[in-house]
Amino acid sequence: MAKRNRNVRIEPRFDDARPARSAGDLTASEEDRVVQPGRRAAPGGSKASRGTGRKPAAGRRRAPRRSGFSVFGLLRGGAYWALVASIWIGIAGAVMIAFYGARMPSATTWSVPDRPPNVRIVSADGQLLANRGMTGGEAIGLHEMSPHIPQAVIAIEDRRFYSHFGVDPIGLARAMAANLFEGRLVQGGSTLTQQLAKNLFLNADRTIERKVQEVLLSLWLEQKHTKAQILEMYLNRVYFGSGAYGVEAASRRYFGKSARDVTLSEAALLAGLLKAPSRLSPARDPKAAEARAQLVLSAMAEQGMIGGSEMTAAISAPATRAAAYWTGSEHYVADRVMEELPGLIGDVRGDVVVETTIDLTLQKLGEASIRRLIAENREKLAVTQGALVSIDGSGAVRAMIGGADYANSQFDRASEARRQPGSAFKPFVFLAALEQGRTPESIRNDAPVRIGKWTPENYNGKYYGEVTLTAALSKSLNSVAAQLAMEAGPKAVVEVAHRLGIESPLAANTSIALGTSEVTPLELTAAYVPFANGGYRPQTHFVQRVKSAASGKVLYEHPQGGIPRVINPQIVAMMNAMMAETIRTGTARKADFGWPAAGKTGTSQNARDAWFVGFTANLTTAVWFGNDDATPMKGVTGGSLPALAWKDFMTAAHEGVPVVALPGAGWRRTLPADEPVRRPSLPVGSPEDEAPAISGAPIRRDETTASIRRPSADVGEDSGPRGSIMDIILGR
Repeated sequence: MAKRNRNVRIEPRFDDARPARSAGDLTASEEDRVVQPGRRAAPGGSKASRGTGRKPAAGRRRAPRRSGFSVFGLLRGGAYWALVASIWIGIAGAVMIAFYGARMPSATTWSVPDRPPNVRIVSADGQLLANRGMTGGEAIGLHEMSPHIPQAVIAIEDRRFYSHFGVDPIGLARAMAANLFEGRLVQGGSTLTQQLAKNLFLNADRTIERKVQEVLLSLWLEQKHTKAQILEMYLNRVYFGSGAYGVEAASRRYFGKSARDVTLSEAALLAGLLKAPSRLSPARDPKAAEARAQLVLSAMAEQGMIGGSEMTAAISAPATRAAAYWTGSEHYVADRVMEELPGLIGDVRGDVVVETTIDLTLQKLGEASIRRLIAENREKLAVTQGALVSIDGSGAVRAMIGGADYANSQFDRASEARRQPGSAFKPFVFLAALEQGRTPESIRNDAPVRIGKWTPENYNGKYYGEVTLTAALSKSLNSVAAQLAMEAGPKAVVEVAHRLGIESPLAANTSIALGTSEVTPLELTAAYVPFANGGYRPQTHFVQRVKSAASGKVLYEHPQGGIPRVINPQIVAMMNAMMAETIRTGTARKADFGWPAAGKTGTSQNARDAWFVGFTANLTTAVWFGNDDATPMKGVTGGSLPALAWKDFMTAAHEGVPVVALPGAGWRRTLPADEPVRRPSLPVGSPEDEAPAISGAPIRRDETTASIRRPSADVGEDSGPRGSIMDIILGR
């Protein structure tokens, strides 16, 4: 054997073209290679198929078998991964629920919060004036309200309400499908229970945490309460737009009636508001509200709640038109009551019923009269606002109209607006003069007078010479009133006005005789009440009684008795005799309605304010007309629009009531025939808009006023008393 060269390396070869193997060759053939089972080339195959691993010949047909296997595998794989995903989603959901649930108080401490207290304000005879409070309406039972309301709400908001457990998976899936199909949010998946849970316990934040808490609370509500209880709570708390929470408030707001009396078409409108209460409110968009109501009716018909004829009748019902705000003058009273209520009972912690002194019939009559006169004279006389207050002899406010339309303006001109009373303030000047010894028959010279730098002028610049105080007051002579204010003293006039009921600050100067200090209609009316009841000043009040709505317990009752006397009966008789002439022969003849009555007109400078305050033995009523911006009216005086509105109101108020004379109606001094002094005849066109001739009945000068006093040097100061009440009573 040849000696092997140990320095030469022999490499293995794998090529097919080789010579026959020898014992020393390190080569491997196709058969020597290790291949995967089933992958060995078939005997006799081509070199390409054997050596490169390319696709086998077409005759093998392995592709179709591999394709069938792929579809099945895809389905099996999809199911597998869907299961895995579901498990992980479930785990994640459970963790999320546990996490957010742990942040909530223990379920053992959960309770439905009390509904915010409602204040039910009623008239003297029990008619509803208004509801006040957070909700704006009282809660009523499901069995009390119209059956159309719950049906309509369920039909459009939660048709599976009675079958789900607080959360409706089917409804949620249906809403998701509808939203995906439309490409936008067209349906919500929340149940009524979920909506109630959100309203009771949660805020409106759109977060995962709130949604999880909503679901948990919904499940708890369904466990603790019946479906009827849940639906009742929902309907009494949900927001219906325009400040109305609950069906009762919404029914009063939009239809002016209780939810007990709501019709099918009205119920559909209410249910339709729940989707977007503010936007769909009939007070804002009546057409949108009506269109939504028709969708509700269709849903009710689809679910078999109503028949085709009922649906047709409801759709053809007139559309609802609601004012942009609560309307009706009784709401001025309700606002005033709410201001006073905390001072009467403290914080309102539960539903209460407030029994007011208001006569709703008179309230509506006064409102109608003021609205009518403004509507008829708005352009012609440039008048836009009016107010009316009526108080009986006990101080109970029987009517208060704070403006022409509460829906347009909630500002209360009756109790909040201070305006110049003009000549309507003069009775306090004449009362101060009588208390110092003068009488209705005292004589003054109606002529131009200068007091310091001030020269008061009569209406139209006309003067009438010597006149009695009765004539001067009935004809509203400014010159005489200024003289009396100077004689009695401005401080005495202010004291009289405050004693009778004026509460606003008054300037103690001689111009006070013409009503230059501002007052409210409410306090001016109250200050006239002592003339009507014989000299007593009662406490002005709106609230007679407050009771708990639940138990009927009386929480407050207006005290009786203890009314102080503020005017001597003889002086009351004199004043009433003087002011009665204002209606009989003076500036307020248009106010005469056939009853014994008295009063005083008033017109401020440039006709910015026009008043008439008058009274019978039953009622004292004041009427004011003007403009909020104090622009002058066109020739409106106290003897025109205010006197007409007063007559309308008082005629209705005294219908069927026995006639009663004014206090002191029989008063009249003996007139000796040897000292006749005839009253001057006043021509037509005297102060304030009328001046018919005064009869020439003889009168007697009193000794204290036999001569006309001239302004003294101490103008504007209190000149001291000119006599006492006892002097008058004893005839001294």
